[in-house]
Amino acid sequence: SPVNPTRGTLIAVVAAAIGLAGCSEHVEPPADPMPRSLLTTDAKAPEAAPLPSPDAITAVLYKIADPAVPSAQKIGLIQYGTAEDQAGLDNFTRALRDNGFNPMNVSATDLLWSAGQPGDIIATITISSVAAPDNTFTFPMEFSPIRDAWQLNRQTANLLLKLGQPGGPGASGAAPTPGR
Repeated sequence: SPVNPTRGTLIAVVAAAIGLAGCSEHVEPPADPMPRSLLTTDAKAPEAAPLPSPDAITAVLYKIADPAVPSAQKIGLIQYGTAEDQAGLDNFTRALRDNGFNPMNVSATDLLWSAGQPGDIIATITISSVAAPDNTFTFPMEFSPIRDAWQLNRQTANLLLKLGQPGGPGASGAAPTPGR
């Protein structure tokens, strides 16, 4: 079926912004979303608490991307989430589906405590298509604790949820170029 211009634009923006274009094994994000100072191992663990399991982190992303979960139920997965995040959640879920990432696999590696946000953790997230395992993208993301669970840090959520939004990254139609 033909792709409508809005959906086509969204797909192009998401593809360009987070490296979904092409089927490489590892795609660098177009810009460094986390300052390198936050990606240091010098960060102190809060009261020597153990890092969460990778499954605790990937569960957040699986639910955010799940098209069967209404966006209103996903708001709690985002730090300081509000009803205004629903459109961004819908766009992110739709973009993943439209680019063949539904169903998907998510892995979290290199978990470490954030130097900039005590109690937060940073993980290297790799999302791949179940149908086409070589179709992957990797992105550093930060997660914040909430009660006995984790949620996507607001800064990371802003990067993901602005994709495809009017005024969001790449909205002018020009694809961003990788920083290298």
